[in-house]
Formats: sequence, C-alpha cells, structure tokens
Amino acid sequence: MTQTGKLVFLGTGGSAGVPMIACSCATCLSQDIKNKRLRSSVLLEIKGKTLLIDAGPDFRAQALAYHLKKLDGILLTHTHFDHVSGLDELRAFYVLHGHVLPVLVSKQTLHTLKKRYDYLFEERQDGANLTAQLEFHLLKSEWGCTQFCGLPVHYVSYQQAGVPVNGFRFGSLAYLTDIKEISHEVIDALAGVEVLVMSALREKPSKMHLTFQEAMTLAQKIGAQQTYFTHIGHETEHHAINDRLPKGYALAYDGLQISFKL
Repeated sequence: MTQTGKLVFLGTGGSAGVPMIACSCATCLSQDIKNKRLRSSVLLEIKGKTLLIDAGPDFRAQALAYHLKKLDGILLTHTHFDHVSGLDELRAFYVLHGHVLPVLVSKQTLHTLKKRYDYLFEERQDGANLTAQLEFHLLKSEWGCTQFCGLPVHYVSYQQAGVPVNGFRFGSLAYLTDIKEISHEVIDALAGVEVLVMSALREKPSKMHLTFQEAMTLAQKIGAQQTYFTHIGHETEHHAINDRLPKGYALAYDGLQISFKL
C-alpha cells in the first residue's frame, strides 16, 4: 500500500497578507473566505511527524485557528520577515512540552538569523526560558537529501533578489516559495514531482515574484501533474483567477488540505 502525507495551507498570502493594511481594493474588501490570506506557511503530517515550513508574523493566529498542539520540527525557506518573524511564538511548545525544537536551515539563513535574532542564541545561566528554544540543523550543500526528524528531506537552492531560498521535497510533493527564476539544475533535481506548491503573486509582472503564467511555464518544465499557487497578492481575487486556470492548476487558499504520495 502506498503511504501518503498531508499538507495543510496555514496561509497563502504574499508579504502584506490579504486584506492589506489601508487598502480598499475589491479583494481586500471581499467577505469571501478564500480572499482572506494569512502569510504563507504550511503544515506537513508525514509518518506521524508534524513539520512546519516557515513561521511568519501570523503564526500565532494560524496555530490557534488550526488547533496546533505539537510540532516535531520546522523548516525555514529563507529569512524574509513574512517567513521568519513568528519564531518567538514557538516558545509556547517548549513551555508546554519541555523539548527543544529542531530547525532545518541553510548556512546563509542561519547567519542572518544570528544577526537579526541574536537573543535566540544566547545561553542563559539562570535557567529562564524567555524565548523559543531552537536547535538548528544545517543543510550541507545547495541541493541534496538529508535526514530531519527521522524523515528524508530533499532540498534545492535558488535566489530571490540576492537572498538565498530553499525549496523542499517530500516524496511526490515539492514546496517552492519566493521564486523569480531557478536554474536547470534545480529543475532537474525536481524531476518526478507530481504535486507542486509554488509561489505566484499576481497576473501582472513583478520584480520579485512569478506571474501565474510564468509559474505555469515553470511547472510544465518540472513536469508536475497538479500545481497549487501560494504567496498570492491582494491584487488577485480568488474566483476571478482560479476559474480561468487550466486543468492541473489551482489557487491554494487558507485551510486547504491536500495529500501526496511518499
């Protein structure tokens, strides 16, 4: 029997979330639940393990909304604010369960975290635990496979405007966020992916992100059978875009759950 994993979209919004502060566009004013997007993050359930990819500024709200009771590990894609600024909220898991959370990162990501969140790395002599208790595990190369929380994790690397970003693969599923362009080597490393979760901001061109059309072209090169777009901007009204996408493509939305083969 083929084993399966589950992915839950905790958030599917771009860096500003949807609705965006002070915006009165049609999407931001919409009452449709699929136009309410917290910052991008997903929860993975694989062989009894619960893994979080990215912990942004909405993590507390996401954890409460989806009744998150435990985490076995966290994977960070990169150090943009909307992907890591919720790290402090992970303290609750140490307070409740008393164990340090492992975090999988690249060397560059760890270097930036040490500068930005230096207090997370301070050793306290009094035994007080006022911040999240994290144990960082380094990726040893730009792409390959590593063991994390007892699970095989395949990973790739690319850059977005000079910031190193990691994409992750679990069985037949790959998760790639904050993409503008990736190399042929990365595309080759993703061969065999059936379910692709990939960032695509909007229809109009962006200096930092793919359009939906650009993202579909990339998904075709990878060869995915089903692609879900995430990290979606407030310019995108869910039904106006989703209803026009070809078969095999869909806009993800907060709370969507999908399964994939391991």
